[in-house]
Amino acid sequence: MTSAPADEPKLPAKLAAHPSVRAVLARRAAGGAARPPAVIDAAWLRELCLAAGADDVAAVGLDHPDLAGEREYVLGALPGTRTLIAMAFRMNRDNCRSPARSVANQEFHQTDEQANHTARDVTRALQDAGYRALNPSVGFPQEMDRFGTDRIWVVAHKTVAVAAGLGVMGLHRNVIHPKFGSFVLLVTVLVDAEVSAYGQALDYNPCIDCKLCVTACPVGAIGKDGDFDGLACTTHNYREFMSGFTDWAQTVADSEDAADYRSRVTDAESASMWQSLSSPPGYKSGYCVAVCPAGEDVLGPYLEDRKAFLNTVLRPLQEKKETLYVMPGSRAQEHAGRRFPHKPAKEVTGGWRPPAKRQASS
Repeated sequence: MTSAPADEPKLPAKLAAHPSVRAVLARRAAGGAARPPAVIDAAWLRELCLAAGADDVAAVGLDHPDLAGEREYVLGALPGTRTLIAMAFRMNRDNCRSPARSVANQEFHQTDEQANHTARDVTRALQDAGYRALNPSVGFPQEMDRFGTDRIWVVAHKTVAVAAGLGVMGLHRNVIHPKFGSFVLLVTVLVDAEVSAYGQALDYNPCIDCKLCVTACPVGAIGKDGDFDGLACTTHNYREFMSGFTDWAQTVADSEDAADYRSRVTDAESASMWQSLSSPPGYKSGYCVAVCPAGEDVLGPYLEDRKAFLNTVLRPLQEKKETLYVMPGSRAQEHAGRRFPHKPAKEVTGGWRPPAKRQASS
């Protein structure tokens, strides 16, 4: 039997005699299965990610100070992680801007799938090169067993992308890429090795401070001063995700009969919920991304004719007749009634707390 190199661990005789073990040791002895470099070449990694389908990529070490909140979750998913690889994927802008939610949602979901497939291919290539690597989902599915008790995402893609230098977080709480603007989706790959060069945070903010995201948000979740009402955003925009589904399920359970249910939920709402249950769930808004003119590839039309930009991008979203989902007595409810009186506002719990018990009918 081929003797093991000096740095190989001494194996029990029975294990060392196994045909698979002998084959691995023989390849190593012949130099055909050398360990991978301790540090991944940054240029090789970038070319790998771009060839797999990413539009931009940068790496950041897990020890980056801005990632302190990520370490527990990242190491829980892949013990030994040393580097996070952030990738950005462009979306088609006018699809995202369409008042037709089916068009915009399809763009989000198809880009999600592209990002997931690319991350998986990159992970496979890193694995084949001898590294341990893992690609958490872009969005859903996530760790729903933690819903309500802890965060449900394995890694915060936006936080990682900003730390890696792929962009800056905007007022609307989306990452603004310096070239592609807000029209990007993000994914992260975890790997158990360092990279020869890490990305650097941008030295400027691509946001042009136009405040169009503030103007477009139908529930007033984005404040001019940088304040952000996350509950207002999720209650409306995530109406057909977990929190809104919980609220809808409670409505079903609370209804006395079909007629009572239909008095609470319109046929269109039922159909929309069914669609989100039978296919990827639909976002109700996303207008903050749609109207953002930031980014070198995006900014031109806004600079050339701002009035035309407002009329063709912002106004159709503002004028669209649609139901806005708000918490009772919330700022979102007040904002919706004041700024968008033509958009009916519907009070919901958002699934965040049980609905109040109805008094028994006499």
